[in-house]
Amino acid sequence: MKKPLNAKTDGLALLSGNEAIARGAWEHGVHFASAYPGTPSTEILETIGEHYPEIEAQWAPNEKVALETIAGASFGGARVLTAMKHVGLNVAADPFFTLSYIGATGGIVIVSADDPGMHSSQNEQDNRHLARAAKVPMLEPSDSAEARDLTGLALDISERFDTPVMLRTTTRTSHSSSPVALAPRREVPVKGYVRDPRKRIPIPAFARAMHTRVEERTRALSEFGNTFQYNRIIEGDRKLGVIASGVSASYVREVLPGATILKLAMTWPLPWDLIGRFLAMVDEVRVVEEGDPFLEEQIRSHFLLPVEGKRHFPVEGEFNPAIVRKGLGLDPVPARAPAEVPQRPPMLCAGCPHRGAFWVLSKMKSSTTGDIGCYTLGLMPPLNAMDTTVCMGASIGVLSGLEKAGGREAVSKLAAAIGDSTFVHSGVTGLIDMVYNGCTGTVIVMDNSITAMTGGQQNPGTGRTLRGEPSARLDIEAVCRACGVSSVRVVDPHDLKGLEAVLREEMARPEVSVVISRRPCVMVRKPSGRAVAVLDPEACISCRRCMSLGCPALSFHDGRPVVNSLLCYPECRLCADVCPKGALSKDYNREASSAD
Repeated sequence: MKKPLNAKTDGLALLSGNEAIARGAWEHGVHFASAYPGTPSTEILETIGEHYPEIEAQWAPNEKVALETIAGASFGGARVLTAMKHVGLNVAADPFFTLSYIGATGGIVIVSADDPGMHSSQNEQDNRHLARAAKVPMLEPSDSAEARDLTGLALDISERFDTPVMLRTTTRTSHSSSPVALAPRREVPVKGYVRDPRKRIPIPAFARAMHTRVEERTRALSEFGNTFQYNRIIEGDRKLGVIASGVSASYVREVLPGATILKLAMTWPLPWDLIGRFLAMVDEVRVVEEGDPFLEEQIRSHFLLPVEGKRHFPVEGEFNPAIVRKGLGLDPVPARAPAEVPQRPPMLCAGCPHRGAFWVLSKMKSSTTGDIGCYTLGLMPPLNAMDTTVCMGASIGVLSGLEKAGGREAVSKLAAAIGDSTFVHSGVTGLIDMVYNGCTGTVIVMDNSITAMTGGQQNPGTGRTLRGEPSARLDIEAVCRACGVSSVRVVDPHDLKGLEAVLREEMARPEVSVVISRRPCVMVRKPSGRAVAVLDPEACISCRRCMSLGCPALSFHDGRPVVNSLLCYPECRLCADVCPKGALSKDYNREASSAD
């Protein structure tokens, strides 16, 4: 573990945007934080857990629970923070929209980390629309220093205007690093809980008055934004004025330092008077923003002026200085030749427990409705064992929907594949629905005992908290039985024959069944021994059956499989098990020493 950052209370530190948000929460007296991991937001809670013990921090089963929990802590007068990736806010949307009406007692910061370019996401959702729809003020930092500062200001705004505040980052702000001036923690007393049903129970009779307050609050926040110190005009050449926010503002300042720029840090509600003054200062205006034309459309409709933006910039993907230069009509800067990097398609790790399950399904000429997680890579060739992915927890609902459309025959060769963390997140309700509504499909819970795709976070099924402390471990088998599933079986996915036999039996069963494919993730379990696969070239018949596993430790040259001993996982012997002639075997006396 690194030296805790809470020991440093002055000077500069090089922090990522996520680390800076954690720092801002600590410096400004946050008492409690809760989140569900999701790239690019995960490191915020990890940093709090590792460096700031003064903040009680925990992983939640999903984003909705995280938001509801911090809402309760705010009602009790504590300063609170939750963080989630952009699609996570969809999961939390129900309490998010109503919390806007209820407001905040202790300051509430909701971090939404958007992912332009979809580096690790299923869509390019622009959550500025959600802030506007929920009538919640939104701040957007453009670098790590602002991420730290705006976290503290968001808490102050939340308490001053009685509202949750969204802090929106994008991938580049979340993960790039820049200097941050450190300060000591400011202890803020917990205000304590005061019963106030008219404030916190939005029955229609109370909610109508709440809505009136929300509209008044939006107008007041727009006025506040006119003088908000981080909404500022940077004066320069007035021929072209640029309006930008977030990391786009940093790109504009880099490529066009002489321009007059309106840099907006509060992007909802918008500071109309400030924007009006800016429009009057310049001859022409261009809006530079990643994602949707949010600012462009709001400004155009408010002022009825032909403000331009997306005519020059793409709606899709992540911006960089070269894209911004091109959109502003500047000559391109000669780029260096890209580094030559071997093409590496995404694939499951060597020794990954999911590989065995997908290989068996592929062998059975079956497939799965899928979910969000490492196991989504089961779609890749040569496994080709996944047909659909929608969102967290959807695999089970999609399977039952296919059965409703086409009857049992339609799902006779399909199962639902979902991870242990995702099952807890939002899969269990789909399983309850399957049982309740008379479906007959099979659900495979791929339990690798960790939240793997986001880097190995704990979850209720691991029996450990965010800080690694022992906790109660969720019994997934018991949960499935409590949902009404009578056949729940646990299988080691590296036992290929056993797994195939179980899957054939359960997929033929005329009722809902659950197969728990359980083996720890190779990234979190240290192997107990050392062993690599070795080839007997005399026995090999070049059938390529071992290559059907899609294992990155295997390649094929000159008609024979080649084992990369540095990648070969000691506790995996899948290639040896699928070889029909015993040409591949595991040598338990040989250590990995070099790449073959």
